[in-house]
Amino acid sequence: MEREGQARSQLKEEILKAIDKNSKLEAADLANMLGSSEEEVMTALAELEADSIICGYPTLINWDQTSCERVTALIEIKVTPQRGEGFDQIARRIYRFDEVESVYLMSGGFDLTVIIEGRTMREVAMFVSSKLAPMEAVLSTATHFVLKKYKEHGIPLVSEVKDERMLITP
Repeated sequence: MEREGQARSQLKEEILKAIDKNSKLEAADLANMLGSSEEEVMTALAELEADSIICGYPTLINWDQTSCERVTALIEIKVTPQRGEGFDQIARRIYRFDEVESVYLMSGGFDLTVIIEGRTMREVAMFVSSKLAPMEAVLSTATHFVLKKYKEHGIPLVSEVKDERMLITP
């Protein structure tokens, strides 16, 4: 029984590694890749979803290749931890805003990193000044705008440029 549990755990880990870079893989493809049955893979996926290990299947989009205007900002926030809750309560309040893509607890010179997306820099600035900064636990913020994305989620977003100059040797 223990060996079966270890095998199931290993299968789940292999599934997670496979779909981490390509969530479009179907159960049949995963089963074939991992030398398992489609039913075992589907059961493992259902368990991973039920246990909130797989939380969703987002698509990585290179917005710079579209006509859609988007601005991504990374906001460093220093906060006062809440009694009995630490940083969790303020993080929950922040991640409930629709503009917020990610919230991370950090070590170092600030406490939280918040990543948001807006249509313009002005929209991001308004979010920070009207929603984040006024929160009583927030001591300070520092906003950094992403100018260009080169790689995201381990996937390059820019094409490799080949050097087509001729090599001339004496």
